[in-house]
Amino acid sequence: MNSTLHILGITGPIYLAIALGYVFTRRGMFAKSDMQVFGKFTLNLALPALLFNALSQRRIGEILNGHYLLAYALGSFAVALLGLLWARKVKGHSLSYSSMMAMGMSCPNSGFVGYPIMLLTFGPVAGVALALNMVVENLLMIPFLLAVADAQGGPAGQWKQVIAQTLKNLLKNPMIWGITGGFVFSWFDLELSAPLARTVNLFAQASMVLSLFVIGGSLVGLKAEGLKGTVTQITLGKLFLHPLAMFVVLSFVMPVADPALRSAALLSGALPMLGIFTILSQRHGHGTISAVALLLTTIGSFFTLSTLLLVLQHHPF
Repeated sequence: MNSTLHILGITGPIYLAIALGYVFTRRGMFAKSDMQVFGKFTLNLALPALLFNALSQRRIGEILNGHYLLAYALGSFAVALLGLLWARKVKGHSLSYSSMMAMGMSCPNSGFVGYPIMLLTFGPVAGVALALNMVVENLLMIPFLLAVADAQGGPAGQWKQVIAQTLKNLLKNPMIWGITGGFVFSWFDLELSAPLARTVNLFAQASMVLSLFVIGGSLVGLKAEGLKGTVTQITLGKLFLHPLAMFVVLSFVMPVADPALRSAALLSGALPMLGIFTILSQRHGHGTISAVALLLTTIGSFFTLSTLLLVLQHHPF
């Protein structure tokens, strides 16, 4: 009983904040368009500040964990490939539709949901896990899956142009600059002046609750209809196949020595899909199905994450 209450003490506040975002937006205290503004603030200011702090305040040896990067990349990429093969070869979907399904199965919401849960569970190591996850997701997973989607019906070699353009866009991504700045400060053992450090801390502290509130508000208006077929497959892939793949990789292919980071990688696999999943899918006309999948996995992840945390508490990984 005490163990269950402890786990609910971790996941409860996270999903309560999401629920409050939903309730306040549903009741009209905030417009759904406000969530886009809050989301931009979080993505462009709060999360970059958080990533910078997480990396700049730790030694470079603690950050450059090649085993974690490779394990997380292998587990996520394996699920993406399985999702693509299932959707394309078994179900006969288009490349763009298959890419949407694969992205939903393999790209977790590391920033908005994962970081708050890992911070409450593992402490300061959560920031390092978040930064390493972001490197894999932004430099490997998303560019690859977008290239697959954009290759639909295009001329030969278009995928190379798509990847090149995606990488160029990453240079404009504030989160990438937050990660880069954190690495530089850690490598050269630099420190911000006290006024600048406190300013960055203020923005970093705003990331957790605001990101969760945005998720809740963004779910308003989504209709949970047609939960069979594709949506169920994406949900099972994300909440069950992805953590299973991470478990196999971490156990038999690429072990991670640090127990906290090892558990963080496993937990990352069990998160709902990334918050911009619907936005990325809308480019190819798959916004509705991806929105319903996002809704279902966000709700379902409360139970799967709580169960996984309970298992990890009694049987450390």
